[in-house]
Amino acid sequence: MSVWDAVVGQAVVPALQRTIADASVDRNGAGSGSMTHAWLFTGPPGSGRSVVAKAFAAALQCPQGGCGHCAECTDVRAGTHPDVAALTTEGLNIRISQVRDLVPRAALKPARGRWQIIIVEDADRLGEDAADALLLSVEEPPERTVWMLCAPTAEDIVPTIRSRCRVVQLRTPPYNEVAAHLTATENVDERLAAFAARASQGHIGRARALAVDEEARARREEVLRLPFALNDIRECLDAAANLVEAAKADAERRCDALDAKETEELKKALGAGTTGRKPRNMNAAVKELEQEQKLRRTRVQRDSIDRALVDVLALYRDVLMLQLGVNAELVNDEMRPSLQRLAQAGTPEATLRRMEAIVETRESLLGNAAPLLALESMALALREG
Repeated sequence: MSVWDAVVGQAVVPALQRTIADASVDRNGAGSGSMTHAWLFTGPPGSGRSVVAKAFAAALQCPQGGCGHCAECTDVRAGTHPDVAALTTEGLNIRISQVRDLVPRAALKPARGRWQIIIVEDADRLGEDAADALLLSVEEPPERTVWMLCAPTAEDIVPTIRSRCRVVQLRTPPYNEVAAHLTATENVDERLAAFAARASQGHIGRARALAVDEEARARREEVLRLPFALNDIRECLDAAANLVEAAKADAERRCDALDAKETEELKKALGAGTTGRKPRNMNAAVKELEQEQKLRRTRVQRDSIDRALVDVLALYRDVLMLQLGVNAELVNDEMRPSLQRLAQAGTPEATLRRMEAIVETRESLLGNAAPLLALESMALALREG
């Protein structure tokens, strides 16, 4: 199984494979002059930016261009290859300390592979100071170092870094290819795979969750009841509160066990319980970890709310298609009778205003608006049309 089999619905793969075929390292360890040393993978959420970057990294290390079976491919995919590092963040931003810890590695020669590769996921979360710390290494990388940045759009990266990268634009994978991928990798039936691909709007990670997790499907169904439960102000406020509480519950479900494990591992690493005394500086280290965990929890909660808003936005898009008589596939086709009733009860203009309210709410939440207040305002706007 090739490393490229994990990449779903991306037409850029042949071009990347040609790049790998052209790139070489001579017997003295010098990299090919034709190799680009800074890459920027862009594409909408769920397009598989980091998946493509990791497949590309594995293929660059692999003597056969990504066979999927050798030690190079296996270790890159497992995250254990000594010459491939990945910078990720669970918080709202990538900290400058994270970049400073990684930049010296970029100056090292590969220990085993052909290239020293550094992948920065969510590079759009680089703060100004972190971007400055990264710039010099991206600007003048060693001959055998390759940087791979991932972001939604090229404009999300500061111009000084963006101008030094080769941009690879990804697309939202077609529904049928996402469904086929789910059937092949998750062993789900074709009907459920097709539903998950359509309901996720081609978002691979979301599609996988909907295909294998019954709770994820139930939470989505609950979210999609919102447009039908805004009959008065009280219901609007309750709907907003329910969305926030559901997002908090999602964050707790995903973070509680991880937080406890990380805290325990940190205390053990500092020597807690081995000497009978509390290690020096343990309180400060634990407090710093707790702050990072709090940021992660905030991000998970906001991401959960955003997923819910995307689902509601897609529902109103379906309503608009019905109102305009457009012959297009509905994201929520299983709800067609309810959507038709909603379409008949309003006008295309009102539906567009509701969609605009959702988009504005998403933007305000990206700007760190208070979730409950933002959602209450949105629910009232949806009711008014």
